[in-house]
Amino acid sequence: MRIFKIICAAALLSLLLPGCRRNADEQVFSIRNSQGMTATFCTTGGRLLALEVPDREGKLRNVVWGCADAAECAADKDYRQPIVGRYGNRIAGGRFDLDGFTYMLPCNEGENHLHGGPKGFDKQEWTITPLSEESLLMTRISPDGEEGYPGNLEISVLCTLTDKNELVLQYAAVTDAPTILNPTLHAWFNLHGSGEGLTSTHLLKINADYYTPVDAALIPTGEIAPVEGTPFDFRTAKPVTPEFDHNFVLRGASGEPAVELYEPSNGIMLKIYTDQPGLQLYTGRPDCGVVLETQHFPDSPHHADFPSTVLRPGEKYSQTAIYHFEIF
Repeated sequence: MRIFKIICAAALLSLLLPGCRRNADEQVFSIRNSQGMTATFCTTGGRLLALEVPDREGKLRNVVWGCADAAECAADKDYRQPIVGRYGNRIAGGRFDLDGFTYMLPCNEGENHLHGGPKGFDKQEWTITPLSEESLLMTRISPDGEEGYPGNLEISVLCTLTDKNELVLQYAAVTDAPTILNPTLHAWFNLHGSGEGLTSTHLLKINADYYTPVDAALIPTGEIAPVEGTPFDFRTAKPVTPEFDHNFVLRGASGEPAVELYEPSNGIMLKIYTDQPGLQLYTGRPDCGVVLETQHFPDSPHHADFPSTVLRPGEKYSQTAIYHFEIF
């Protein structure tokens, strides 16, 4: 498949190029840009262990709640910075229908399937191939039937640090049988620095006029409701409060960032750009971070009006997420 060719080419490049830094057991890899920004990844779950960015005074701060090492990644139950999938977010009842067949998935959140199941992408080993000082490629093959999903799926995530202080993630995938796919980085951001303050002081803006209401189990009802006049209206920046675990319907190709997150005390501003239709916001743990996931809508297989997450043979899945940092 095409992704397999990309993997082979990346492996060859890793022998020819100087590459990014890695530790002795080759499970942890770091990339760095010319501004001193660094990103560190682990093969377990394709996790972003740390993301260090400069603040107003030039001090580097790790702005994500990650794991300390590979062992902590393997034991993690909080989805601290992994690539989740095959389906990020929730699927009601742990089942979906596709082309006349019903597929059963393990339920790991009550009666529902969450983030690809108990042995989803976040628990699997990824292959990390360094490409340069600024970039690396994460790849894996998800076999047919893994956590109940059909088709052999080949997926890659190209991770690059630009000199504009951007972490760019470019996803690509192909399958040999019809399946569904909705991967994302389960990103916890704390702009104070990991463990250094509460996110209740952050100011959040989301470029969304609508959101998807949910039931008591956090499954979308199918309604697409306006944010105007509700607590879900983040069209003007306001403080983060610990009451959200919801999907926002992004405006789309506006050229504006989907999200702006700002910490006034140190001047760090995060802007997220995405080509995905939705953004999941979770704010229930202000001591850990604000979760911002670029993705398709939760439970899309059960809602014909939601954007489709079906991937078929001969098609190529792609997604780009840009995490851009500025100082104000």
